Amino acid sequence: MTQQTQQTHESGSATTTATTADPTATTARDATTTPTTPTPYTPLAEPRPLGELRVWPRTFHDRLTAPLPGLKAMARFAREGSVRPGREGLADIPRLPYEPGPLPRVDTDTVAVTWAGHASWVVRIGGLTVLTDPVWSRRIIGTPARVTPVGVDWETLPRVDAVVISHNHYDHLDAPTLRRLPRDTPVFAPAGLGRWFRRRRFTTVTELDWWEAAELPGVRFDFVPAHHWSKRTLTDTCHSLWGGWVLTAADGQRVYFAGDTGYGHWFSRIGGRYPGIDLALMPIGAYDPRWWLSDVHLDPEEAVRATEDLGARRMAPMHWGTFILSAEPVLEPLRRVRAAWKKAGLDRENLWDLPVGGSKVLEFSAS
Repeated sequence: MTQQTQQTHESGSATTTATTADPTATTARDATTTPTTPTPYTPLAEPRPLGELRVWPRTFHDRLTAPLPGLKAMARFAREGSVRPGREGLADIPRLPYEPGPLPRVDTDTVAVTWAGHASWVVRIGGLTVLTDPVWSRRIIGTPARVTPVGVDWETLPRVDAVVISHNHYDHLDAPTLRRLPRDTPVFAPAGLGRWFRRRRFTTVTELDWWEAAELPGVRFDFVPAHHWSKRTLTDTCHSLWGGWVLTAADGQRVYFAGDTGYGHWFSRIGGRYPGIDLALMPIGAYDPRWWLSDVHLDPEEAVRATEDLGARRMAPMHWGTFILSAEPVLEPLRRVRAAWKKAGLDRENLWDLPVGGSKVLEFSAS
């Protein structure tokens, strides 16, 4: 399939749409392979205007790197019913790591991350406070209540300078949490999702296509591809895009937030376009059964492999130990990611396997 980049330009009252092929696109068949020869990467895009109103295609089905489950797969899933761990797999819930603490003090030369749980991080970078996929609710639709409390009290947050959203699934786009934010909070969202925010009276919503960017003073926000999909209602499958984010400070420090994704070719391409990623926030849970979830969720070993593909120096696991979304035992993702990291021969200190509520600070080094 050819990845298409929709670029809209407003001139007076007229809106025109230009469609260009991305030179890094591949077919779905090579989505699980890593290129063996260098790929020519285009220069980074010029930042788009904040809050720009744009015209998007009705569907993004052409961006899928694997087909969505058909009737046969749905029937098998319903027949097997393996959507939650058994009693033994749930027995370790009291042992899930939960150690909330105060947010670290930072300045413009430090990057700090605090794991609030699931895919929600408080990222301090370039002097800004950025929330990723903020979910402070105890419950989300269709899922049992969270098994660990939120790791950061909402009232202790500093002013939130920006929010980044990876896609519109309920465990990543939580309306009750977002209602807590001032409506002038800058929101960076996938293409096609801006209307959802504007209906809720957010005033600065910037929708981006893959490989596009926008800026706030001190930080550049690049929206990058992921192996996933989108759906929020019965009639909006893939009507908005999905992806991850690369946050780059003015001094060059970089944090990659993967959002929700399976394994595939995009990681090496993201690493090629954005070299020197200091920290990758990577999902490691909600992977079992593999026949059902491998196209859209990393398992722990794939998360380590993807981090290496990115060329990232450090990895912080997420998307586990908060909501029970699949059948693996609740502590298995942590055990497996630690084993995979060791097997890959990577420095233990670069695996930031934080407890819910835990923080890490990365001091800037010119070297």
